Amino acid sequence: MRDIILAAPIDMSDGFKDFFDTIGLTGAGLVTKGVAAVIAAIAVRMLLQLNSDPKLALRKGSMAVGTLFIAIILALYGSTLFSTVTNKPSPTTQQAPANPKS
Repeated sequence: MRDIILAAPIDMSDGFKDFFDTIGLTGAGLVTKGVAAVIAAIAVRMLLQLNSDPKLALRKGSMAVGTLFIAIILALYGSTLFSTVTNKPSPTTQQAPANPKS
């Protein structure tokens, strides 16, 4: 019988760092997913606490659905959104002068 190798062996001797590198998450990615999970939990709680009054339930329900939408967008694109804030400009980038005529 032949030995079938489904995947190459991975050395996980560095523990969690290697594990999160293999699944493509960094520390910032974990924080982003954690924040999105907390916001999603808040949105679900808001949905469960709806009132029997139709007007108030519609208002609170729409806010809860909007909050859940924000959590989903943050979970999907949060690392991309936050990477634009935390990346430092490269030292080779030159800034234009404030007054081009001077």
